[in-house]
Amino acid sequence: MTTPDGLEPEPAEAAALFGERIDVGRAFALNLAEHGEPLGLIGPLEPARLWTRHILNSVIVAPLLRPGRVGDVGTGAGLPGLVLAIARPDVDFVLIEPMERRVAWLNDQVAELGLQNVTVTRARAEDVRLTDPLDQVTARAVSALRKLLPLTAPLLRDGGELVLMKGAGAQAEVEASTKELRKHRVSNVEVRTLGEGVLAEPTRVILGTVRG
Repeated sequence: MTTPDGLEPEPAEAAALFGERIDVGRAFALNLAEHGEPLGLIGPLEPARLWTRHILNSVIVAPLLRPGRVGDVGTGAGLPGLVLAIARPDVDFVLIEPMERRVAWLNDQVAELGLQNVTVTRARAEDVRLTDPLDQVTARAVSALRKLLPLTAPLLRDGGELVLMKGAGAQAEVEASTKELRKHRVSNVEVRTLGEGVLAEPTRVILGTVRG
């Protein structure tokens, strides 16, 4: 397979983070670099930092997931949903995305990469109707925590867990969302920093347990 022009060279850390699934991770990176900008999934500058800013930033969360059903709200190009599904074939993923062209891309990638653990649902998070509640829900670069909670917490079972990827201001978002966290019965809230000393830019995750 020819490497698309401008794609960031694969960092040394990638193989360790994906383990035996690295070949599938590479295939996804190549596909996204080649088709992402024409399809409006990523901007023109993103292939040059695709691995470090997007793919490794997503896969570093994989150890936090438990076997069960995990939803990814606003999955977009599949960041983090497809990346995590590649890294964790023992987990079932529900990718929630409202835009038709993104849903088409996600379904194409599921088929091409041979992912048996992914279901793609076209819906806005506030409109999605699931037969069974989820065990965990993740989201990346969707909205501020106080606006994200009504979109994610209702999708979880009693005792389910939020695993929300955030930037450097994660702790400030938690502190600004006290009312919303209480309203949606989210407890045991913590901000965890992942990838320090491994990634160029660590990933911050807001964790919290939802009680029915």
